[in-house]
Amino acid sequence: MNAADLAVKSLGECRIASPLHDRVANRRTTAHYVAEEDRVLFHDTTALVREAGVGLEDLPGFEPAGPRRKIFFEPAKTRVGIVTCGGLCPGINDVIRGLVMELSFHYEVPRIVGFRNGYQGFIPAYGHDVVDLAPKVVSDIDELGGTILGTSRGSQDPDEIVDCLERMHISVLFVIGGDGTLRGAMQIARIIEERGLKIAVVGVPKTIDNDIPYIDQSFGFQTAFAEATASIRAAHVEAKAAPNGVGLVKLMGRHSGFIACYASLAEPDANYVLIPEVPFSLDGPGGFLAHLLDRVRSRGHAVIVVAEGAGQHLCGSGGDARDASGNRRLDDVGLFLRQRIAEHFAAAGTEVNLKYIDPSYLIRSVASNAFDSVYCLRLAQNAVHAAMAGRTECVVGRWHGRFVHIPMSLTVSHRNEVAPDGDLWLAVLEATGQPRTFGT
Repeated sequence: MNAADLAVKSLGECRIASPLHDRVANRRTTAHYVAEEDRVLFHDTTALVREAGVGLEDLPGFEPAGPRRKIFFEPAKTRVGIVTCGGLCPGINDVIRGLVMELSFHYEVPRIVGFRNGYQGFIPAYGHDVVDLAPKVVSDIDELGGTILGTSRGSQDPDEIVDCLERMHISVLFVIGGDGTLRGAMQIARIIEERGLKIAVVGVPKTIDNDIPYIDQSFGFQTAFAEATASIRAAHVEAKAAPNGVGLVKLMGRHSGFIACYASLAEPDANYVLIPEVPFSLDGPGGFLAHLLDRVRSRGHAVIVVAEGAGQHLCGSGGDARDASGNRRLDDVGLFLRQRIAEHFAAAGTEVNLKYIDPSYLIRSVASNAFDSVYCLRLAQNAVHAAMAGRTECVVGRWHGRFVHIPMSLTVSHRNEVAPDGDLWLAVLEATGQPRTFGT
């Protein structure tokens, strides 16, 4: 990673005095604030800084987020669009509300429109209307789960999307979505640049799985794993209430096991946590099933938490079917494990009372908790500051506790995953007492 990798695109020189100028004019970097001319270092340990092998001025760092003294867009002549795409996640409505409130009350932008049902909302053939977003429209939406704008999956023609932005004289587009959505936003920004237009495209990254890289944490994640704890608690109660009880909980996590890990640490009744990043074997003396059988025979019960993407190499179909977002359709590892556990116990002549819980849609559809509400609001405020200052093809996020601007290309470069040799997975192993590996 070098300084050029972290550079954020700009539409041009900022020449207009910001409405927030007086609030930031004399601020300098402190432990609680980063001045706009400063940088937030990419590395946070002396060893990593030393490995970078460059001088202080050349150390890679992110551009700090926050209000600028001067801005690119003249607020009174600025029109803004907002779109939400992909799967649901706690906090989307909080972000929408935060964007509208900041734009309306602090920048006094005259018109903000929401595009319905994801990128479909820009395409005339779908016939979706737009919704005018004023403070009175969004004042209470933070109490609701989901998104008031609706959502959809799948790509749309970026040329048609930019045609729509031109017709509606949109100067700023805020995109709330995950990696597929952000890839689409990059295509939109590319067409905008090719046409020589001055339209900012700024993202607020959304993923309930917490798998977008170069941000400390995605919004909605804390709410998600907090909600998931109720299912682990229920599985534990059910398992202890029956002879040889086994509670099996499947949680979200296609490629990354963060929800399974954090929920199991928050409700430390899980005896096994299975995640995509750590392969495991079912059969044989060192396999998962043998260990589970021994555990139930000796302790009388067990609780298993499995991320939806775990164990796909065991499920058997190996198909390559894709959903509208291009993600490979997963086999249901929860149902697969339920069947294999029942078969293994039956073959061993041991009774098992297995309860299976899949709370996925219950989790992603809830309103955000207090932590995520604050986080969503601050992300929205910083997204507005970035866009009004002419930043484009970037997202806002938090890195080492500081809010920063991140190039979109970085956020789609790979997935954030639980490191098998990292401190999070070590904490899970300590909490569950499970072996480091199962037969692998």
